[in-house]
Amino acid sequence: MTTIAERAQELTVTREPFVHATVVRAQEPTSARPGDAAVIRSDGSIEGFVGGVCAEGSVRAAALDALRDGTAVLLRVLPEESAPFPEAPGARVVVNPCHSGGAIEIFLQPRLPAPALRVVGATPISDAVATLARFLDFDVVTSEDYAGCTAVVVAGLGRGEQDAIRAALDAGVGFVALVASHKRGAAVLDELELSDAERTLVHSPAGLDIGAHTPQEIALSILSEVVRAIRVDGLRPAAGAVVTRPEQSVDPVCGMTVLIGPDTPHARVDGQDVWFCCAGCLATYTAA
Repeated sequence: MTTIAERAQELTVTREPFVHATVVRAQEPTSARPGDAAVIRSDGSIEGFVGGVCAEGSVRAAALDALRDGTAVLLRVLPEESAPFPEAPGARVVVNPCHSGGAIEIFLQPRLPAPALRVVGATPISDAVATLARFLDFDVVTSEDYAGCTAVVVAGLGRGEQDAIRAALDAGVGFVALVASHKRGAAVLDELELSDAERTLVHSPAGLDIGAHTPQEIALSILSEVVRAIRVDGLRPAAGAVVTRPEQSVDPVCGMTVLIGPDTPHARVDGQDVWFCCAGCLATYTAA
């Protein structure tokens, strides 16, 4: 059987975002134990075990929020009447009315793929950009595929520039850096006949003006501009397959927010779908 650590590694290699969940504290009679772990994928599916069905709904909702924000969170899942539980400043607290008892703390760590950088060209500048990008933990793409790239640096110095820029823009890349002088860069872009929107995505001359001269200094200026675009301007990777977050509903019995999926208990009442966190709440509702 594949362990959670092995599954996490598989998702990392395929550049799929996910949340790694680990139970760090548990209080009887909860079914989870410290060290239990799971991965939560961006479609809301959970692989592994971090608690029963009621806790699972809260974990899924919090994990998807963490995945969207990119921020780790300590989730405390408590029953309505819980015994004293150690304080955890800054933790996200969920009161779980249908919890069978006990309390758990789960650390949710979003694992987002490193930004992918495609470097075009075989020049001293392209080599320096690739070397520095790896040091900065970028995923330097060596394939011809531009899909999923956060940025593309075109450093062919006159070779294959227009084709690379066109391919990057067609793939939806939001930041294309062209290594060229003001005059030559403008000529290259004029020949491409870009739309106004496309023109704003191409940065030429590439890099921040730091008076760079050597290939290494030029690489520093270019990657400084890319990092600023990511950290300050919110640059995101070119869109791949769109993953839609599951719809939410509120369990009318216990008040929990549940994510609607094929296995979510539900009933149709007066022509309306009603969703529940577990079979117990469904039975309570339909018996009333």
